[in-house]
Amino acid sequence: MDDVEVRHLPGDLPRLFDDGDGGFGGAAERTLSVPLPEGDLIWPDPGYPQRRQLLRPAFWLSDEPVPGEVWCELRAEHPRSGLWPLLMDETDQPWASGQIAPEPVSEIGNYLPHAFMSEVWADWSERAADEDLDELAPFGRHCPGPAPPGVPVDDPDAMADRYARVLARRGVPLGLAAVERGADALAAAGWQGALNHNEWTAPLAAVLRSWEDRFGARVVGLGFNTLELSVAAPPVTTRHAVHVAAEHWTFCPDILFQGPGNLAGYADEIRGKTHWTFWWD
Repeated sequence: MDDVEVRHLPGDLPRLFDDGDGGFGGAAERTLSVPLPEGDLIWPDPGYPQRRQLLRPAFWLSDEPVPGEVWCELRAEHPRSGLWPLLMDETDQPWASGQIAPEPVSEIGNYLPHAFMSEVWADWSERAADEDLDELAPFGRHCPGPAPPGVPVDDPDAMADRYARVLARRGVPLGLAAVERGADALAAAGWQGALNHNEWTAPLAAVLRSWEDRFGARVVGLGFNTLELSVAAPPVTTRHAVHVAAEHWTFCPDILFQGPGNLAGYADEIRGKTHWTFWWD
């Protein structure tokens, strides 16, 4: 086998790029030198006729769990391969069983993180009683908008590699999504974990893009209703952490009900923390 054959994307992986929606294309020019384990393409769930289904597989998934080092090698190859690695937890059910509805990556740019945050906050404010305001103190009914950027404590990619090694110890398979940046993987892969909070995934991906820029966040792992991010520039002061906590609440309101019950308590949990975990009911 010559060098050209070795370097081209192997097997059916080029089909991940055939989305036809103006997304991250150019599969013929993509290369991958990391040997892949056995795996298969995962297709969208036909049970979501109300969504604009794309005529492409949603992602590729390995048959067996992989070591964290494989994730790291594939992350380093992403600029050449166009494939973002994901550690995909199958604790609840196999990914191939459905509930996968990709959205065009090109639609992510139509959403603004501050507008999404304001809309969620306004919806809550309309329904909230006065006794509920303490949950979101010190902001109450006033949406503070996105928090200022954090100060990097390490390189975002190096931080992502470290967290991937930790998550891989759980024994989870590897996914590959054809995206230009990791934040877009949620939409491209048809992840439905936050469906009870938000009908569409593209707005959440827009928020993740902003977190990539402001906090050095990287998408490392997905479960059916969970999301794992590494964070290279976390908030380190109480004031900043409370502001970031407000963003997290609009992104995943369940964070308060699962834990401390208010922004102040949750802010203590994320201050200085270099990974963020989200879980939707």
